[in-house]
Amino acid sequence: MLMPKKYKYRKQQKSRMRGSSKTEAKLHFGNYGLVALETGWITSRQIEASRVAITRHMKRAGKLWIMIFPHKPITKKPAETRMGKGKGDVDRYVSVVKRGKVMFELTGVADDVALTALNLAQHKLPIKTRIIKKAMEGGL
Repeated sequence: MLMPKKYKYRKQQKSRMRGSSKTEAKLHFGNYGLVALETGWITSRQIEASRVAITRHMKRAGKLWIMIFPHKPITKKPAETRMGKGKGDVDRYVSVVKRGKVMFELTGVADDVALTALNLAQHKLPIKTRIIKKAMEGGL
């Protein structure tokens, strides 16, 4: 699972997820990409499941870039615990993904293989996404 090596503070507040990504839906490295159409949390397990689905379908040909990383710790208190006694322990790490963020990029494979691989990754994610191509770049 992906998680930060070091951090200054072990626990964070939840904060709000408003607005869209600062950069437009633009590909930086690959020819195909997966763009978020809504805002949400993507856990490290979901990122890993998407990565495995893409790489297995591409049969490890081509190159895959993961453009998100789970920096945010999410805490949870144990079940059947009384209120109070402070904040719970870190349960998992998530990446805050805003609308318009390119999450995965890939190149080096045929069109149909790339589209099918990214479609498999879409099913692993809890938010709506769209597949973009280098030629059709632009806003949402």
